[in-house]
Amino acid sequence: MRKDHDVVELTSRGTGDSLLVTAYRFLWHQLLMASTIRRREEQVVLFFGATAYILPILVAKTTGKTVIVEPRGDVPLSLRLTWEKQIPRPLARALAGLVSLLEHSGYIVADAIVAYTPSMADELGLNRYAHKLHTDGARYVDVDHFQPEGPFEARPLTVGYLGRLDVEKGIPTLVDVVKRLPEEIGFRFVGDGDYREVVERELADELESGRVELTGWVDHDEVPAELNQMRLLLLTSEPTEGLPTAILESFACGTPVYATSVSGIPDVVRDSDTGFLMDELDSAVVAGTVAQAVETGTLAEMSERCREMAETGFNFEAAVKRYREILASVV
Repeated sequence: MRKDHDVVELTSRGTGDSLLVTAYRFLWHQLLMASTIRRREEQVVLFFGATAYILPILVAKTTGKTVIVEPRGDVPLSLRLTWEKQIPRPLARALAGLVSLLEHSGYIVADAIVAYTPSMADELGLNRYAHKLHTDGARYVDVDHFQPEGPFEARPLTVGYLGRLDVEKGIPTLVDVVKRLPEEIGFRFVGDGDYREVVERELADELESGRVELTGWVDHDEVPAELNQMRLLLLTSEPTEGLPTAILESFACGTPVYATSVSGIPDVVRDSDTGFLMDELDSAVVAGTVAQAVETGTLAEMSERCREMAETGFNFEAAVKRYREILASVV
């Protein structure tokens, strides 16, 4: 659970140690948000990620405020995958279905819905709300902080992963890919999570030899340096995603991305242009594509296109322009 000023959201990392704790936090934070919204003078409320928080959404509407909801991804599915590790699958599916119902109730009540990209809106089933749907709500990346450091060709022969080591990130598949990579290609896991033990156990020999590195969590200020050590970023998320921040940060550093074709990813990772899309999660195919991309030298040209996309489409000014147009059409 994260509380940032007057913004509170429920994520899979804050679901508590039991369903009772989860339910308590879910209700309590809705009450806190509703109370805060009643006191605020702003006439527009953006629910970023907290799309299932129907109580504060209703309070905002009944007090005459304009309500905008912006999903970060398929929260019900992410929660279901987490809960299935803790409780019987039928119960996990039922609870996730309840969260989905709350989300769609919020979509119905809201004055506007913002998705990062058209593909994300399609995957989340938001096109039924086309009359109030905006599909250009992608965020921005600090292109001054995240930028290439030196020539691409000078980077080590290393590919990597950046993010949580969690179930929906496809870590077991990624581990199998790493096992199949040629010896000369190193791999770097940047992040931590529940599947760290899986990585350490399955890649014990590779970690000991130094071909694979596991950094754990790193400070956000250190992420550009990590991305500049990679020739390619691998993301095997499945079956859910939104538009991973790691992709935009990777592009800004001139690092192409090889990712699954889910949610908003295909709108930015353009196959054989700014990276590669996985048609299927076949570890042998993925490893072969990585090896070929590194060996042929095509990634250097992709690197330039990635940086250009970040600079022109996902810088701060571009994001401000997008949201100014969205707000102007809603208010």
